[in-house]
Amino acid sequence: MIRVLLDISSPALRAGLRALLSSDKTIKVVNDSLDEDSEADVIIASASHASFSNNGLLDSPSAAILLLSDAPPNVREMRRSAQAWGILPADASAEEISAAVHALSQGLVVGTSALLFESESEPLSGSDGPLTERESEVLGLLSQGLANKQIAVELGISEHTVKFHVSSIYQKLNVTNRTEAVRAGLRGGWIAL
Repeated sequence: MIRVLLDISSPALRAGLRALLSSDKTIKVVNDSLDEDSEADVIIASASHASFSNNGLLDSPSAAILLLSDAPPNVREMRRSAQAWGILPADASAEEISAAVHALSQGLVVGTSALLFESESEPLSGSDGPLTERESEVLGLLSQGLANKQIAVELGISEHTVKFHVSSIYQKLNVTNRTEAVRAGLRGGWIAL
């Protein structure tokens, strides 16, 4: 059972989310506000709660955070706030919200590419993470299931260079195969599916 806490200021949105989430038998809304007795696996917050350090979301460090907003998040603050986090547009569908809750409960970073990668001042790849820009590109193509030869063609580099980058990715992320590399990339927020 995935326990979800709704930290939503609008009563109408809170009621709608409660109804939406109640249709999924593997999700249970545990409370509608943050307090000492609230234990949740995922916290859903609205855009009005975008500053996590000021409203108590950091008090639940093990809970994943899903932000409903149309503006790109402060990536550094999100990473400090929770190991698993995500952002969806305020008008996300029921299926998207349910899928995000399930992914977050598994420790993944979720969101639309436009919101996750829109802010140039807060990049998810490159200097903000352990991977170089090229390694991030290779990891992104790995996540699409491409073979080394296909990655080489896509990036206009040799297959040998791709193998070098893949090996470097494995070492930097402390993984031993492509699946683990993609999982680590998702959890770290360096790639999005």
